Amino acid sequence: MEIKQPYLLFLGDAPDQLAAKTAFGIKDWRPEWCLGQLRLEGCGADIGITDMTIEEGVKAGAKTMVVGIVNAGGKFPDHWVVSIIEALEAGLDVATGLHIRLRDLPGVTEAAKANGRQLHDIRYSDQKFATGSGLKRAGLRLLTVGTDCSVGKKYTSLALEKEMRSRHINVDFRATGQTGILISGRGISIDAVISDFIAGAAEWIAPENDADHWDIIEGQGSLFHPSFAGVTLGLLHGSQPDAFVVCHEPTRTTMRNVKHPIPSIEQVIERTILEGSLTNPNIRCVGISVFSAALEDEKARAYMSELSARHALPVTDPVRYGAGPIVDEIQRVFSQQGNR
Repeated sequence: MEIKQPYLLFLGDAPDQLAAKTAFGIKDWRPEWCLGQLRLEGCGADIGITDMTIEEGVKAGAKTMVVGIVNAGGKFPDHWVVSIIEALEAGLDVATGLHIRLRDLPGVTEAAKANGRQLHDIRYSDQKFATGSGLKRAGLRLLTVGTDCSVGKKYTSLALEKEMRSRHINVDFRATGQTGILISGRGISIDAVISDFIAGAAEWIAPENDADHWDIIEGQGSLFHPSFAGVTLGLLHGSQPDAFVVCHEPTRTTMRNVKHPIPSIEQVIERTILEGSLTNPNIRCVGISVFSAALEDEKARAYMSELSARHALPVTDPVRYGAGPIVDEIQRVFSQQGNR
């Protein structure tokens, strides 16, 4: 799958900023690919780049319109379909990571064929996966986990990879979601894999490697989320992480799109070790990542300091303050293990 750049990012009528997290991720990590954003009436999201119509995007040189929105169930409202067909007729390819395939939308396949355009359903892959083996494989792995959905697991993973590369550590980011794939150019959308094969897909995406090589695996969902815990557990078993980082947003009281309360960080650490030890008995937490955008600097620093003291772990917002403290802990712990 080769998705042509640059992009026109379609935000539609996303209700809030979180709903546009795919667009935000691409803009934050691949800004040079992002020409503009297309927002419909009532859109509550703004990623801070130039607003453009489809016609303006084509004139500016866009090659692909990327649907930069996530929503419950991955549905396409009819008025989004209208915009997709308009983009195809204007000469743009279209890419999406939502659950419903573009080719299944009325009129879209016909418009693509009539105009010689490409449809990219990045959530879907022709790759066939085995069931998980649970067998230990060489190399080191870190998985980001969360107290909820949309708490910074992808950003934390990318920030860790960037910091580790700056220290000349042998490391790769492994994308497991649609935004990560658009950012990295490779990966597998784990929540589109048939449930029996999720662990096997996680083994495939982070295969046996050199003893000092780190795979930073983008986490999905939460073990405590009633909608997505199954995906999270399969990813945990298949990735066999040696280390994990807990990601948390401090202002929420209930989990996204459901009424269940946010679990404590203590609960997430305990549950992750309990479930993860099935395939890696040596799994351990190496840090906490706080999505602190809703807090002013002084409050954010005080909150993270208190968390660090309570858990005896490094705590940071890796986008706001850098991933250094967690990478320090990774190097300390695993250099000590290597010297035993």
